[in-house]
Amino acid sequence: MDGQNMNILERIHASYYHLTATERKVADFVLAQHDQVQFMSITQLADECGTAEATISRFCRSLKLKGFNAFKIELAKHSVSSSAHVPQEQSTDSLEGRCAEVGRLSIDAVRQTIDLVEPKQVLRAVEMFESAPRIMCIGSGGSMIMASECAHLFSTVTGKFFAVSDSHSQMSATATMGVEDIIVLFSYSGATTSGLQVLELAKSRGIRTVLVTRFNKSPAAKLADVVLRCGSNEGPFQFGSVPAKVAQLIVMDVLFQEYCRRNREESEENIQRIAAALSGKHL
Repeated sequence: MDGQNMNILERIHASYYHLTATERKVADFVLAQHDQVQFMSITQLADECGTAEATISRFCRSLKLKGFNAFKIELAKHSVSSSAHVPQEQSTDSLEGRCAEVGRLSIDAVRQTIDLVEPKQVLRAVEMFESAPRIMCIGSGGSMIMASECAHLFSTVTGKFFAVSDSHSQMSATATMGVEDIIVLFSYSGATTSGLQVLELAKSRGIRTVLVTRFNKSPAAKLADVVLRCGSNEGPFQFGSVPAKVAQLIVMDVLFQEYCRRNREESEENIQRIAAALSGKHL
């Protein structure tokens, strides 16, 4: 069978004895835990295998793949019949049953996120918000929608927050921000190139950053000053799933509620001013 026509597990088996000793450790783990690996970050997999991230990258290239994300896509293709990745035949034929399953996934995302909330990290982030003149919210793809929502939510109580969607504009804004300003990055994977570029530039300029992510051991987490984790597992075929968005919204609301609690008088005054300004917009 041609290597390109093999599924990913067959390709690993076929290449096994051509791998280095450390790459075989990765192969052994993937063959035993392939259903879980597609939800991991490259750092998580490296930790589980007791290897370096560079070993994971070499392992992927040994399989003639461009990188780790391409590898996870191949794993997802192998398991594509599972409803955890793309909508397939559901366990129930009824609409009511499907609605219940959709609700369960979002409820699970909320529960996971609440379990992952670290009060000390939340307080650090809110204290940074309080002292910052400006707070830029950014992301890529579906995470940019969350960044825009964050800026909108906080705009109801303060004028500090703003969102920048274009990756070039994000870098330009970072290059001209002051050291007292804050950047909030939404990145489920913590491994998007545009997000990492912003964090690297911010770090070099002494600008503090807050990261909302699924993985506390991701490339972005190593650069951020504060890491806030969200729940919900998302496969490589899910480009911003609803449960993942729900999880990020919970983190966002926890930050918002704590900011309002600590700045109650200012928040209430701004809410009243905004309500008065918008009163003419409603019938």
